[in-house]
Order: sequence, then C-alpha cells, then structure tokens
Amino acid sequence: MVCDLMKAGQSASLRKLFDEIGPVDCVGIEERVAKYATRSIKKVAKVWGLKTAVSMLDLTTLEGKDTPGKVASLCRKALRPSDDPAVPSVAAVCVYPSMVRHAKKHVAGTSVKVASVATAFPSGQAPLKTRLAEVRAAVADGADEIDMVINRGAFLEGEFGEVQDEISAVVEACGAAALKVILEVSELETYDNIRAASFLAMEVIRAGDFIKTSTGKTSLNATLGNNQVMIEAIRDFYLDTGVAIGMKPAGGIRTAKQSLQFLIAIKETLGDAWLTNKRYRFGASSLLNDLLRQLEKEKTGAYQAPYYFSEATESY
Repeated sequence: MVCDLMKAGQSASLRKLFDEIGPVDCVGIEERVAKYATRSIKKVAKVWGLKTAVSMLDLTTLEGKDTPGKVASLCRKALRPSDDPAVPSVAAVCVYPSMVRHAKKHVAGTSVKVASVATAFPSGQAPLKTRLAEVRAAVADGADEIDMVINRGAFLEGEFGEVQDEISAVVEACGAAALKVILEVSELETYDNIRAASFLAMEVIRAGDFIKTSTGKTSLNATLGNNQVMIEAIRDFYLDTGVAIGMKPAGGIRTAKQSLQFLIAIKETLGDAWLTNKRYRFGASSLLNDLLRQLEKEKTGAYQAPYYFSEATESY
C-alpha cells in the first residue's frame, strides 16, 4: 500500500478532503499492526476469540455455477459449523441476488442473516438505476444485508458528491436492510485515499451499517494495515458524531491466527463494543475450517486433518 499520497496531479478535491480529516501516519500504522502479531492469547481467552471469530463470519458463494442446492449446503454449514453445540452459528450467508430467496428459506427464523452483493458487484460499472434495481430486488426477496461497491473512478476523480449521492441512493433502496459499503482498497491505492473514502461513506450511511475493505476479486484484499486505517477512521468518526459504524475486512484472511490478530486490533482501537457481529464481520469463508481445527485442538489436544470439516467456499 502506497504511503506517499500527496502526488503531483492529485485533485484539489482530494487535497481539501485530506486537510479536513487529516493524513495517515503510514509509519505509525505499520509499526502498530506489527505489534498485534506479538500478542499472546492462550487457553480460555483463545477459545473465546476463536468462537467469536466464527460468529463474525459471512460465509459466501459467488460463482456463476451457484445453484439452489449449493446455497442450501452453505446455509447448513452456516447454521451448524461444527458438531460441537458450543460452536456458534456464523453471522450471515452472502450470495448473489438471484440466490437470496433460496438462502432465506433455509435460515429464516434463525440468527443467521442473508447478505447479498449488489450494485453490479464487483466492478460497480452499471447505470445507477440498474444497480438500485438490483438492490431492491434482493431486499424484496428477503436480503437482510446488502454489500455494495463504491464508484472508485468518481472517487479518484474527486467527484465526492457523486460518490455520496450514489451511496445515499443505495441506503434508501435498502430500506431496513443493513448496508456494507465496499471501498475496494487495492484500487484506492493509498492509505490516505482509504481514510478519505471511509469518511465519505460514513457521512451518508446509518448507525449499524458497515464499511468493508474489498470485493475479494482484486490482487490486494484485507490486511492488518488497511484494516487499521479504516477502524481508526471509524473511531474518529464515532468520537466526532457518536454514530457507531461497523467494519468488515474481506479476502485474504485464511488462518485462525490471522483472525485473532484482527480481533486484537479491534479491541485495542475500538474497544469491546465492537467485538460483536453487529459491528464487525469477516468476509473469509475459507477461514472457518481453520477456526474449527483450532477449537478442536484446544478441546482435545489434537489437530484434525483439514478435510475433516466440510469445506466452505469463498472469501468476500
């Protein structure tokens, strides 16, 4: 991630926004996240962290070959990740809009939410009316949450009003459904841009909505660094406004060890109030099996082979 943001050719709008919200101390960010890997979590605290991470997962399938049967299997995994009744259900299943109604019938009446990617995921390159129609269709079919992508081109051109107007239109189309705004951090390129995009989104979404790192479809996804930039933006926004915004790192988080480091970052930056799936999610389906393996290790002292647990699918 590039730290030197004040580049020649940068738009006046971006420079003005940076002046308002303050730049990112890139060296400070990297030093801070490096320390998270040095924290030691053992025994009861580790088990609590592993179960909490399970409860924060959004299990996802976003493939052209998705079928109602595949979605049903994903929902079964979401509802009962393990034979151990002490292991909680995950937070949500995430599917394309056409699969929302199939997912809903399997999780209705449970704690597991149905999330749907919309707004021409992952590129966002469709007319706004088409993107909004997709959101409304997903909500009408039962989606509890919508994951949208921002207009990165408009952001990089300094067209912040356009970015916020589009997010606001999606908020309205969501109705009571929660919204997760995907910044696509790899295309924003710099920590300052990530901080700026976080603030633009938070200014027009609602308490209980989320900002999210990535679609999982680009080369760079969630890292402790870009996660830290975003949760510090959430902290600063909360201190200024009292509005609590959620966070979802997505893509690239594959091990239980990594997930615990992300939870440490949350605890030390935002506090215990964000250690809940109402305010923090992992878009990392492939993470689930390693969490289950680690829980089994803590319980029995022995690792199970990876294939012992049925596979979840993607990480978005």
